[in-house]
Amino acid sequence: MNYETPPLLRLCNISYSHPGTSASLLQDINFSINREHVGLIGPNGCGKTTLFQLIMGLLKPDSGTILLEGNAVTKSRDIKKLRRKLGFLFQHSDDQLFSPTVLEDVAFGPLNLGLSPDDARDVSVQTLEQLGLKDFEGRITHNLSGGEKKLVALATILAMKPQLLLLDEPSNNLDPATRERLIEILRGLDLAHIIISHDLDFLAATCTTLYTVQDGSLQRCEQKQVHSHEHIHPYGDYPHQHGT
Repeated sequence: MNYETPPLLRLCNISYSHPGTSASLLQDINFSINREHVGLIGPNGCGKTTLFQLIMGLLKPDSGTILLEGNAVTKSRDIKKLRRKLGFLFQHSDDQLFSPTVLEDVAFGPLNLGLSPDDARDVSVQTLEQLGLKDFEGRITHNLSGGEKKLVALATILAMKPQLLLLDEPSNNLDPATRERLIEILRGLDLAHIIISHDLDFLAATCTTLYTVQDGSLQRCEQKQVHSHEHIHPYGDYPHQHGT
């Protein structure tokens, strides 16, 4: 008999309404991902970040099921297992960084996974070097630039060896050099990811499949493929938005 390997993550008929409201923000969401690089677009307030919060167990859906490797995520131990396999990069890095030094921030996750202090330090240093942050261990997190904080926040996730990254507006407010560095990093990782972004050029450089969230539904964009384009205007090197 042939048994298909279930996808890493599957959402089955997920619906959600904000507490105290009757209208559904998200309605009957069906989606699965295994090794893909997915971009997620949609107007502000449509539920993109809420979808990430539902996936991570930070919110509970009104109905539907989240499956991790074919197993329903229903209990606290299931959510704990899911969070070991998924990494969530917040839109605002200051919401993710809370330790005095960079090393303490990056080592926090590995320590919670049961690594010894020496092993946690080793994996943290290696992760920082991988992201171009060599010798950042002793830096004061609060004093870092916005771009440096974004990369350190990513390091805190990668140090825990996730299988899927959820990235919420990762290119927002980055200088051009850091934005390009982040693109390079994501393209070099052998990891599935879902990226929420209004920066279509960033998605073109990092994703192969595009979905849109609108009017409560999640739809794959079949007609318009993710692609990059050449600039001829004087601000082409800077992040900007184009009409869809």
